[in-house]
Amino acid sequence: MELERQPDPGHVPGCPRHVAIIMDGNGRWATQRGRPRLFGHHAGARRVREIVEACPRIGVEYLTIFAFSTENWKRTQVEVAGLMSLFKRYIIRETRALNVNGVRVRFIGDRVRLDKNLTRLMGELEQATAANTRVHLTIAINYGGRDEVARATRRLAQDVAAGNLKPDQVDEETLPRYLDTHVLPDPDLVIRTSGEARISNFLLWQSAYSEYEFIDTLWPDFTQAEFEHLCTAYGGRDRRFGGVKA
Repeated sequence: MELERQPDPGHVPGCPRHVAIIMDGNGRWATQRGRPRLFGHHAGARRVREIVEACPRIGVEYLTIFAFSTENWKRTQVEVAGLMSLFKRYIIRETRALNVNGVRVRFIGDRVRLDKNLTRLMGELEQATAANTRVHLTIAINYGGRDEVARATRRLAQDVAAGNLKPDQVDEETLPRYLDTHVLPDPDLVIRTSGEARISNFLLWQSAYSEYEFIDTLWPDFTQAEFEHLCTAYGGRDRRFGGVKA
């Protein structure tokens, strides 16, 4: 079927500019249906497309999704291998649709441990969508917030050792320039599906003043309507960033 770029119907006032999502619950969703965990991950991948498509309609410019953490290597070899295969298939299958819909894709996380074919596909997708500006989709693979800060600090220390940066120039404005997300705004809203109320090492530095929503919905059941509701409700939050209103 031929894909056609959809027009932007408009912006919802007060909608967050950047939403980050911890996509949790794929395995439980599959178990409830008597299916293997990978069945849930495939259903979750299909849900990603629907949420990405909803972003421009409600005014979300940046969407960051947590696909695979540095701790997820502890899962069974079968599940890890299945996830890596799913990532490859997603990139190959979705590249055209992402381009048609004006989605720019970036990947964050440490790529050293990833399969070379996967990292090649990741790089090709980033390059193929580099000119797109309608939605900025960031996918976190082999990502951990602590690992990211450690890697950023290592690069910063190397610049100090090389004389490119003075120690007294290091402050909270300097370190973010070394993070994987240095080209992105901090998330306004972080959503976690599946009923778990923890951040699981996701965007630790960037989410210092983000608003959070922990919802019971399992990720494969998370609809565009629920996403839009959460983004609209965000507009009613009183964000003071440590200060008080006059």
